[in-house]
Amino acid sequence: MLRIEHLTKVFPGGVVAVDDLSVIVADGEFLVIIGLSGSGKSTLLRCVNRLVEPTSGKIFLDDVEVTRLSPARLRETRKEIGMIFQQFNLVRRSSVLTNVLTGRLGTVSSWQSAVGRFPLQDYHRAYANLERVGIVEKAYQRADTLSGGQQQRVAIARALMQEPKLMLADEPVASLDPATSHSVMKYLEEINRQDGITVLCNLHFLSLARRYATRVIALKAGRIVFDGLPRDIDRDRFREIYGEEAVEVEIA
Repeated sequence: MLRIEHLTKVFPGGVVAVDDLSVIVADGEFLVIIGLSGSGKSTLLRCVNRLVEPTSGKIFLDDVEVTRLSPARLRETRKEIGMIFQQFNLVRRSSVLTNVLTGRLGTVSSWQSAVGRFPLQDYHRAYANLERVGIVEKAYQRADTLSGGQQQRVAIARALMQEPKLMLADEPVASLDPATSHSVMKYLEEINRQDGITVLCNLHFLSLARRYATRVIALKAGRIVFDGLPRDIDRDRFREIYGEEAVEVEIA
């Protein structure tokens, strides 16, 4: 489904965030990307939908080369790619329902998006997605009145409005407590298994990767240092990824 070939991203000042990285992601995988802060995880995800422009290399989604698309074609392709952010990226003063409906902005005309008018079926879809993530009763509350875990569930419902083939989750539980983190991850696992949506998820914690991933890649200095099953990350691999001072409880 997703093919990345020799991807490199160099930021101003010569900082190499992703270094000649190649990987293939099959349909239906739940691929977790782990590594220290600054290892290139977020840059890699943002290159996939070109929120960050690669310096070189190619990215293919269903054999369409994303890295060569015109702005108009890129907008069409982005409809197939959902995105979940660490800080939720909700319009805080708007209602939960309005935030979820923004997931359909790419499918309505410019005048409809400007005035916030959506077809009736989009409202039905929004309620259904809020029901799915267990938060439909909050539909008319302002987004900024919700807890962090609830806001992330709104963000998942918004991404589902796109009916995506691919879901990118950039540190979706980094600001949440352990119990809430598992709650959010279970929703991502559900859409992966039940809907067949391919998931690429950046995580800091190996314990979560071992629980939810079907496959793990680990990045260090923008390069892949591990690619395999979560259970195959032993103590030596763990130290290679996170360093000698890594917390051993993560691999218990």
